Amino acid sequence: MKNNKFGYLRFMLITLVILTATLSCERDLSEDAVFATNSNTGEIFTDTPVGLGSDFYFPFLGSKPTAWSVDNSEGYESSVSMRIDVPNENDPEGNYAGAIFRVEGQGRDLTGYNALTFWGKASRGVNIGELGFGLDFIEDKYQVSVSETSFGTTWKKYIIPIPDASKLIEERGLFWYSAGTQETDGFGYTFWIDDLKFENLGTLGDPRPEIYNGEDSISQAFLGNSAVLDTPRVIFNLPSGINQTVSVSSSYFDWISSEPSIVEIRDSGTIQILSGGASVITAAMAGVQAIGSVTIEVVGGFVFAPTPTRNPADVISIFSDVYDDVPVEFYNGYWQPYQTTLSDDFAINGDNILNYTNFNFVGNQFREPSIDVTENSNLHINMLIPGNVPPNLDFLISIINFDGDGVENGRQQVFFNSSDFIADTWSTLEIPITLSNKDGIGLLIYENVNGSSLSNFYLDNIYFY
Repeated sequence: MKNNKFGYLRFMLITLVILTATLSCERDLSEDAVFATNSNTGEIFTDTPVGLGSDFYFPFLGSKPTAWSVDNSEGYESSVSMRIDVPNENDPEGNYAGAIFRVEGQGRDLTGYNALTFWGKASRGVNIGELGFGLDFIEDKYQVSVSETSFGTTWKKYIIPIPDASKLIEERGLFWYSAGTQETDGFGYTFWIDDLKFENLGTLGDPRPEIYNGEDSISQAFLGNSAVLDTPRVIFNLPSGINQTVSVSSSYFDWISSEPSIVEIRDSGTIQILSGGASVITAAMAGVQAIGSVTIEVVGGFVFAPTPTRNPADVISIFSDVYDDVPVEFYNGYWQPYQTTLSDDFAINGDNILNYTNFNFVGNQFREPSIDVTENSNLHINMLIPGNVPPNLDFLISIINFDGDGVENGRQQVFFNSSDFIADTWSTLEIPITLSNKDGIGLLIYENVNGSSLSNFYLDNIYFY
């Protein structure tokens, strides 16, 4: 545990130096002089939360809110650490553990550091789903995360590099985690974290930034289309010699459009399609050119799905710009390691479209709360397959109901084949609900089955009526 006396003495010494320099100066300070006012404390948890304030812990939606605690009998080189109890998948209070640590008040100046470090261990060998920093539930501008971090049963030091610390002048999102039971057959476990802090490590290798998986890819877009920029990644060489890949926010990168009159890059981390033609998108991070690019080819105007006309009072909407949607946890849950499906969602003139690429299966989850469709007899979905319809198309939609304890108690499956679709044309799928229990529907799953080779499609207007 750190001794706060040293921090206080250092502060007093710095204050005296500044005061002496100011009094001995023969002229006034420039009106342009700016002093940093944010704390540059690196410690987040060292036997106790450090300088976070009284209101710093914010659980994710659907996670168990009491998963995190301070353990006074377990620690690295001490008897105290952070304890995270990952619940069983059927725990009614939440089926996973996940939260952010957001410093109360002003954020911290982290420009003097190059990594977030901590010591960790678990009650069993397990991979922790996501760990990182930069999530504050406000802007979430400078997110960084690592996936599937291997925890053993003995203490080990972990390093999450900072892509470009010069951006972190006032960062409030100091840490976040998300852990489930996908690889433990639904059974809970515990992991501990101690000495959580930002450090300046002199042994980190130079970063290698990549966009679009480090490949030179081609993407098609429509006039008026707006879309989110790629989630880049940066590869660092750790002191151990192992390469560490971190997923980072696009805000760490400087993006360039070769033809800004065709594709404009916005400060919000999105692109806007302005005119016909093609533009190459590249990027750099902290002056280092990123590997990879995307050439965006504008193919013309987009044809929208038919506008729904049903009475809103008769509709429970999952995804539609015509109706008010119920709370949805995710439209693409990315169930690792088996799912390959990616999302390339976009909006044109304010009309939002779900776009799934590299498709094998994907889910829309709305379990917090689930919905009661006892009075709603049908599920409506608009679906478009661009290019051409695979002749071997075998497309499965599953509608899943849960009981009050979150346990599945009903599943309806509906199959569609190539005869149900025409390429580049919106199909309307009307599915009568035949479930005996339909008071707790919380999940829709779309799947390729029986060797189907569908890879790309759009969805809109998903609702029960």
